[in-house]
Amino acid sequence: MRNHTQRMILTALFAGLTAIGAFLKIPLGLTSITLQFFFTAMAGVLLGPKWGAASQAVYVALGLAGLPIFTMGGGPTYLLQPSFGFLLGLIPAAWLTGAIAQGSGAAKRVIPACIAGDLILYAVGVPYMYLILNVYLGKGMPLSQVLWAGMAVYLPGDALKIVAVTLLARPLVPALSRLSPASRNA
Repeated sequence: MRNHTQRMILTALFAGLTAIGAFLKIPLGLTSITLQFFFTAMAGVLLGPKWGAASQAVYVALGLAGLPIFTMGGGPTYLLQPSFGFLLGLIPAAWLTGAIAQGSGAAKRVIPACIAGDLILYAVGVPYMYLILNVYLGKGMPLSQVLWAGMAVYLPGDALKIVAVTLLARPLVPALSRLSPASRNA
């Protein structure tokens, strides 16, 4: 019972941290550089696939329910924002990061886990952006331009976030394990 309660608290905490990360931003092109992926990767590494993904699902659900916790607000109309696919991508990104990290804080597990999580984030976000821009908004933006505006310009910042997650995971994973040994992957 205690472990389940701890998992739910940590899930809520990472949903809240991801919301905060949306407002720590640098505007750039069609979207902004935020700390959302940083907190998503941390959730996957520290909480494991199930609870890491759950934290991001809670974040997305609360934003769609109308809480203004996305970079530009919230509510169901946010589904039509070109950047919404990246919000959806946070859920599988956290799951994949947690599945690959497997509760380890070692760089040899965390770095590939974060890279895979980042790749799945773009695999969901970029096609969604392309469809919204071209089908719904009728912008006629070529895929190469969407790849640049929606992915390439963010990769250096993502690399820094991955380094930060890797550095923080080393002390935090063992500390969390001491608090609740079975909580990450259950």
